[in-house]
Amino acid sequence: MKIYLVGGAVRDALLGLQPGDRDWVVVGSTQADMEARGFKAVGKDFPVFLHPDTGEEHALARTERKSGRGYRGFVVDAAPSVTLEEDLQRRDFTINAIARDESSGELVDPWGGLRDIEQRVLRHVGPAFVEDPLRVLRAARFLARFAPLGFTLAPETAALMRQIADSGELDALVPERIWQELRKALASAQPSAFLRSLHATGALAAILPEVDALYGVPQRAEFHPEVDTGVHQEMVSDMAAQLAPGDDLIGFAALTHDLGKALTPHDELPRHIMHEQRGLKPLAALCERLKIPTDHRQLAEAACREHLNVHCIDELHDATVLELISRCDGFRRPERIAQMALVCECDKRGRLGFEDSDYPQRATLLRLHAAALAVNARDIATEGLKGPAIGEALAKARVGAIAAAR
Repeated sequence: MKIYLVGGAVRDALLGLQPGDRDWVVVGSTQADMEARGFKAVGKDFPVFLHPDTGEEHALARTERKSGRGYRGFVVDAAPSVTLEEDLQRRDFTINAIARDESSGELVDPWGGLRDIEQRVLRHVGPAFVEDPLRVLRAARFLARFAPLGFTLAPETAALMRQIADSGELDALVPERIWQELRKALASAQPSAFLRSLHATGALAAILPEVDALYGVPQRAEFHPEVDTGVHQEMVSDMAAQLAPGDDLIGFAALTHDLGKALTPHDELPRHIMHEQRGLKPLAALCERLKIPTDHRQLAEAACREHLNVHCIDELHDATVLELISRCDGFRRPERIAQMALVCECDKRGRLGFEDSDYPQRATLLRLHAAALAVNARDIATEGLKGPAIGEALAKARVGAIAAAR
């Protein structure tokens, strides 16, 4: 029996990054042998075990053979005769198909992962890549993570991603797996690489058609020098990653704030009147299809509906500001106003030439919200008031507080 460290821990160490969880592959063993050594079996689809001391996952070396549609349609062989090279061959990308001998520290690299790390190329291991449609999203998500390090997509891998998209296999992905990859991409350093690679290979139209529809839609150049709404969306997503690193909640709201621009009538272009309201319907469809968590959906709805109001907050009447805060549930969920203000800043700065611009509207909204939030029913004279009259008095006091905070 031999044990090797594999996958992301080896890759990240070679890239000079802090490795995450460590995964191990065991060659020349059986389930009975592993359990006799104190390992606890936990795998459902193939033999995976937890180390008795470290709790780290150890999987028997295995091969996989396509037997059906989707990413679950595989027959697994984890016999003791399966070699390390065969196990590495089933992996997705060459940079993930490098192993390190636990005892000697020697690297085993049968598929050129070291070369691709040096050349900063994301490349599939072999033709079996097309057998698992989830790998299309994984490729895009790895680009979102590693593009800042200079990684690009190998042309032959892009071709296979397009082949999978054209085959309709992406339709077999369950919503939970799509969301898992999407939220990781949005929490990565450069989400634009995720969007751009999926759009270029035809996969974005299958996974996020509401976002894909933004590409090629023109905007007014005086407000959007990048013109193309799809390019604007890439820039907004990257700005969210910059201003709120690792925060997929902000990332999702930033991703979906402009969906209504894809629905602007052709004769109104490049203006996008009422795109905030038009965007709510495709946003709802996307959230229903992918089973988006409630907090993500509610913030996205607020940002989609209100981002132009926040941009123009200095021009809004005090009572209108209070209505905006109330619509966004800003008294019961005060954190939502700060989150929405951040998304709006991402929108404003996610434009060509505006990346380093100031966005005072964010500070203004936070200041006015804090003033309104500081007023509650105990602070106003409500003697003799009943029912709706108390609410009216409270609203009046909050409008006064907003006016004073201007």
